[in-house]
Amino acid sequence: MRYSGLPGASIIALAMSHAATAQVTATPVPDTRPATQPAAAFDEIVVTATKRTQTLESVPISVSVTNAKTIHEAHITDLIDLQSVVPSLKVQQFSTVGQTNFTIRGFGNGAGNDGIETSVGVFIDGVYRSRAATALDDLPEIDRVEVLRGPQSTLFGKNVSAGAINVITARPEFDFSGKAEMSFGNYGLIESRSTVNIPLDSTLAVRLSESTDNRDGTYRDDTTGTRLNNRNRYSLRADVLWKPTDTVSVRILGDYNKIHEVCCAVVSIQNGPATQGIGAAAPFGLGKPISIPQHDNRDVELNTDPVNRLNDEGVSGQIDWDLGPVKLTSITAYRHSADQSYTDVDFTGADIANSDRRNRYNTFTQELRLASDGTGRFNYLVGAFYDHETLHSGVDTRFGSDIRPYADGLSGASAVPGLSNISLLELIQGLAPGTTYFQPGQGISDFYTQHQNSYSVFGQADYKLTDRLTVTGGLAYLEDHKKVSSDVVLDDPFSSLNLQDVPQLAALRLPVNSFGALGALQFFYGNDPNHAPVNYPNANESGKLKGDKVTYTAHADYDFGIAHAYLTYSTGWKAGAFNLSSDSRPPDANGVGRSVSPENVTLYEAGIKSRFHGGYLNLAVFHQSVKGFQDNAYTGTGFALVNAGKESVTGFEVETNYRPINWLSLDGAVTYLHPKYNSYTMAPCVSYDTVRCPTNPATGLTPNFRDLSGTRPATIATWTASASATATHRLSEDLTGTLRGEFDYTSKAQLAETTPPDISRYGNQSVNASFSIASVRYKAEIMLWGRNLTNYYTLITTFPSVAQTGSYSGIPNEPRTYGVTIRKSF
Repeated sequence: MRYSGLPGASIIALAMSHAATAQVTATPVPDTRPATQPAAAFDEIVVTATKRTQTLESVPISVSVTNAKTIHEAHITDLIDLQSVVPSLKVQQFSTVGQTNFTIRGFGNGAGNDGIETSVGVFIDGVYRSRAATALDDLPEIDRVEVLRGPQSTLFGKNVSAGAINVITARPEFDFSGKAEMSFGNYGLIESRSTVNIPLDSTLAVRLSESTDNRDGTYRDDTTGTRLNNRNRYSLRADVLWKPTDTVSVRILGDYNKIHEVCCAVVSIQNGPATQGIGAAAPFGLGKPISIPQHDNRDVELNTDPVNRLNDEGVSGQIDWDLGPVKLTSITAYRHSADQSYTDVDFTGADIANSDRRNRYNTFTQELRLASDGTGRFNYLVGAFYDHETLHSGVDTRFGSDIRPYADGLSGASAVPGLSNISLLELIQGLAPGTTYFQPGQGISDFYTQHQNSYSVFGQADYKLTDRLTVTGGLAYLEDHKKVSSDVVLDDPFSSLNLQDVPQLAALRLPVNSFGALGALQFFYGNDPNHAPVNYPNANESGKLKGDKVTYTAHADYDFGIAHAYLTYSTGWKAGAFNLSSDSRPPDANGVGRSVSPENVTLYEAGIKSRFHGGYLNLAVFHQSVKGFQDNAYTGTGFALVNAGKESVTGFEVETNYRPINWLSLDGAVTYLHPKYNSYTMAPCVSYDTVRCPTNPATGLTPNFRDLSGTRPATIATWTASASATATHRLSEDLTGTLRGEFDYTSKAQLAETTPPDISRYGNQSVNASFSIASVRYKAEIMLWGRNLTNYYTLITTFPSVAQTGSYSGIPNEPRTYGVTIRKSF
């Protein structure tokens, strides 16, 4: 196992030395009422979902809140784990660490194609994380995580057309304190986390935090023997709070995060003729290992290790100034991220093709807000937001040493009289002397640079018409500018051929399009009339996108005493985007090509938030639609980026917590979704849909588009649910035991529209649990934990295998993990 040491050892040592020398101070012990006595009234949950401090029940939108206690007890270490307690949130990590996607209520995109921004915005301490990969840091000392469902463009501005994830960390305090923990588990897990809070004087305090996460891989590549899906992560964070007066506070945060892992495991779910040929000694002559589709397939066969490196760092400053009737807030941030991944893109034991992806992001954001003090019948918030991002994106895909025998096997033998003993490729190569096809090192380089500027101004106001009825209105203006330049170089001579017109064939008295069916071997630009990239800007394409939109929201909230009922109408917007992949083309007659238009979202929602003795119950019913949904379908060599005409989802959500007695807490959440493509006439064609996408025998190609109007979108499960029970028992005057059990369920759904539904329908049934014993006297705790205890097997996503028509691959989930965590506070 690779292990990077414990950068937090000094903090841990400080904790232990302090505990050894300090006088023990008693802290409040757990509730000692009899076990049958009812619990006290439920504590209010405070949120900042509207960028103002409010109670959860008074916020007229659907919000899920996960507090530090739940994160601690459920052993949630990052946002991927968070989805286990928030059913309507899905976080999917695909074939590399940087390809991570967030969805809420089934809506979301942005993984893999660097030109697409996420529809679910992630904000950490008010700072927008522009790319999903930059939000994968191990969670620091958390106060709470808020998941806001539905469009949030009116207040959060950029890329929140499906929702937002708002992470609030613990602020520095003016008392010396700290915490350190170590975890050990299966697969060689060694994990450390520590934080120390240091008051420098009565106005200045600092919190320092670190974490390391090291683990062997949970899957084994049977070809190379390497363990895949390991963990090797390191995070460091400094948080400084200065309060020179009672009305002014300044908070400066800096963080550095590093990921260096061998990820991610890919398995086969169907092997077509091409993949079967790779595994056989004939006709390709390769005889290389391939993943064999089977139930609970954990058979990984790669000829090179999928290496991922990600570095993310940033600094931000927040100033809050209480001016009496209003409060002024400024948040300024700069972030730099770089990720690199090397992947065996054919996902077999043969050396057919590999890709080297490298991205760099530089982002500057500035937000200003002015909010009223929250008293009186009328309250408001106004603000402005600016975002500037520079993106450098590059993918270099190259053929390996097995590409030529593989291509010869796919092309078959020549049918030309007297030449039947050679392959079609050898024949066509002979017609152009000096040209060599399918050689190691040939391929394509896709490099892009994008500059983006986004602006928004927004405002929202509440007015209490009566003591019980509050109406809210909000308005935002958003504007987005993108400028892209491409540098794409095709170094695959065979893909450059026009196989519909080979004039040398006329000398053999053969039709000039006799080799047309070999178009299936033109892996790059085979369906493009130019058979070559067209870089831009150029005389016909400016490489610029500009869009703007006014979004608005309206709420009505009525306080019945035992419950709040609300009605919401809201709109959202996400700007247009460029396709930064090998499938980027100049616009065709249908206007499909380089870019997509913006997404426009409309939400109708009604809800009830009730609070009762010992708990709460929240219910929301909604209809949400997206016009121009930016569908980003992986085709095997690139991404087909097109706008769906209209996609909608109707559903409901229920969340509840109840303490029937003081030592038992019950939590449950259910989400039901019924999605539909109301209109989608230009969905990317797929090889398995032979009715809507028939193969042309003359060219070996399929049409570019198919009509999915009226069908159910893939990836969206009908039902998702989670349930947990937490029991706390006082074992002695000093010791308290806590037992938590959790069950997560997702009904089966087709995981991708580019794979056949009969082999790509998967759900999830996961059991997680923890048991801890805490000492009040020693401020220490030991916890046993486990995730996916039944070792339930499922797939996260599926996709067409690269350059292997009829074959499909999938990304498997994490197997059973378990361990022990030791914590010490001081």
